[in-house]
Amino acid sequence: MKVIRVVTPNSIKIENDPMPKIEAKDDVILKVKSAGICGSDVSIFGGTSPVATYPRVIGHEFAGEIIELGEDVQNLKIGDHVTTNPVFNCGVCRICQKGRGNVCANLKVMGVHLDGGYREYVKVPSKNIFKLDPTLSWEKAAVIEAYTVAAQVVDRGGIEKDDIVLICGSGQIALTILQVCNIIGAKCIMTDIIEDRLKKATEFGAAHVINSKNEDVVSKVKELTNGIGADVAIDAACVGVSLKQAALGVRPAGVVVTMGFHDAVAQISEFTITSRELDIRGSRLNNNKFPEIIKWFQEDKLDPTKIITHHFHFTDIEKAFAQIKKDPENTMKIILDFD
Repeated sequence: MKVIRVVTPNSIKIENDPMPKIEAKDDVILKVKSAGICGSDVSIFGGTSPVATYPRVIGHEFAGEIIELGEDVQNLKIGDHVTTNPVFNCGVCRICQKGRGNVCANLKVMGVHLDGGYREYVKVPSKNIFKLDPTLSWEKAAVIEAYTVAAQVVDRGGIEKDDIVLICGSGQIALTILQVCNIIGAKCIMTDIIEDRLKKATEFGAAHVINSKNEDVVSKVKELTNGIGADVAIDAACVGVSLKQAALGVRPAGVVVTMGFHDAVAQISEFTITSRELDIRGSRLNNNKFPEIIKWFQEDKLDPTKIITHHFHFTDIEKAFAQIKKDPENTMKIILDFD
């Protein structure tokens, strides 16, 4: 079978690997049908990921059809359409026992620490498999994982109906967060330096947009909130200054959620946090968000096609990455087709 492997940073190849085989009683083998390209896939390819190891078959957003099952697998059958939670935790460490398996002490993620889903066939434990309505398109199925990340961010922020949420950035992940906030009934203020992205944020339902290149984000947020600030601020831009804008743009006793993996230091004083008793919370991957997102997809409460801008056959992976590099402003979610 063919696989997409990042051999070393900036070196990606289509290679031939043996077909996976059922080894454990709970194994499930899928024929991959579609996959999404995430920013973390791009960073692994470019050598900027602080957590990936090489060589690595990348890809953690993927969906497929079951072709083989281990003897103990129940509630699944050959031919089922499914998606996969790429997060593997031990279940026994102190962190897992606290219900936070997405940051398990022994965490492994497909496509990062383990070989991922950019291959024609993949083997996954049944506990990581989620069944889908067969009427759900493969392109939609491919991006379910991306929305679980957004749902995790919203959960970590404790966002509720009528909350005012400042989302720094209006790129792909920010727009998925906006869509989840819309379902909950929160009102979102979006920032960016690119007008086309702000236009897209408005189309997606943002209450207000701010061009941070032309306006002071903190002053504008205060103006829009009667001088108080947002209830929750999310740093989805992850460019250093955006975290500072989030911390200063949130109200006293507010929550700031960060999701960046950059090593650059963000300049936020202790006074900024302590004087207003802010909660600063990280958000990573997802913690049991698949059932909720799948339900929203299948009820048409979420429309993921809004963020899908390009399709490539998986063997054209180099062209897909070139598209991202060539036109990052207008390239959001790329779907890799495996049929």
